[in-house]
Amino acid sequence: MTISTVGEKAQAFVPAPLPPRPPIDWTPELRNKFDQALLALGRLDSVSTLLPDTSLFLYMYVRKEAVLSSMIEGTQSSLSDLLLFELDMEPGVPMDDVREVSNYMAALDHGLARLAEGFPLSLRLIKEMHSILLAKGRGSNQTPGEFRRTQNWIGGTRPGNAAFVPPPAEQVIDCMGKLELFLHDQPEPTPALLKAALTHVQFETIHPFLDGNGRLGRLLITLLLCERSVLREPMLYLSLYFKTHRRYYYELLNNVRLIGDWEAWLDFFAEAVIVTATQAVETARQLVDLANKDRDKISSLGRAAPSALRIHRAMMERPITTSGWLVKKTGITPATVNKCLAHLERLGIVRELTSRKRNRLFSYTGYVEIMNQGTELPG
Repeated sequence: MTISTVGEKAQAFVPAPLPPRPPIDWTPELRNKFDQALLALGRLDSVSTLLPDTSLFLYMYVRKEAVLSSMIEGTQSSLSDLLLFELDMEPGVPMDDVREVSNYMAALDHGLARLAEGFPLSLRLIKEMHSILLAKGRGSNQTPGEFRRTQNWIGGTRPGNAAFVPPPAEQVIDCMGKLELFLHDQPEPTPALLKAALTHVQFETIHPFLDGNGRLGRLLITLLLCERSVLREPMLYLSLYFKTHRRYYYELLNNVRLIGDWEAWLDFFAEAVIVTATQAVETARQLVDLANKDRDKISSLGRAAPSALRIHRAMMERPITTSGWLVKKTGITPATVNKCLAHLERLGIVRELTSRKRNRLFSYTGYVEIMNQGTELPG
């Protein structure tokens, strides 16, 4: 539809409600791709039963996703920066960048906690998460938790030369209300993975907030799969795949809007799930192998082994940390913690990042390297 904004006319796009009409053309190839994606998700879900401690894996894996998702929006924060920020230590990048990543973590935690309470995935929950996503730092002046009341656009300097103009502000509530009905299986039930794929595009097209739409749109995929019990734990994050294929991703979203080509988008989405779920399983396997290998090395320490094993386990939770945090976490005396760290350094498991007497910083380097795969900042 044509809108008039800031003294010029522009074409704004108002999406038809879901599910798509005409219905999706399920070719044998597309159906097969979705079957493969569901199998990959099943394998990923079973990893949570194989890991000795799923919470340790999730702690870092979710942080990796937060870094990647914010990176797509242009932040320069790395995984190490986030871990330093959480230790109340200065990261090597602007504070706003890391705060944005930290907000993402908090928004995801809030969404999952609400689902665990039995609260439905709804507009209210989406707004709650948005208010946390933009609570502090960049974007905190962009009406957190409120649907936009003004026109926004993507690309360009104004709606007239933009790459894409979402619906006018007065249509946002109606569009989001229809999306909420679709989330609640009205007018008809939709399988969870298909629902996640369709919802993501619809949310990005409506662009209901002034800021944070991309990050929230990616979070919705994981939340939906957790809400529908496709995954027991939030272990699927597509940000790295979307970041790697960024140009094609935007092209596919546009083709849905311009010519209704849902099928190409669904093929891409299923491929993203297959690749990402497979990578997550591989990451989990690498971390388990590393932990086992390092535990074997530590076991050779004799009397120092039990304390050193406790330090090792704590460092799987926080792979960049201070000796002070390890004392607090394990209840082991400072002198013993420092001795254990010296043993772990000698075994090549841990590396000191600082060379000072107090507040020394240590890294479980092998663990950080595995988690860093794919998050390297462009040099």
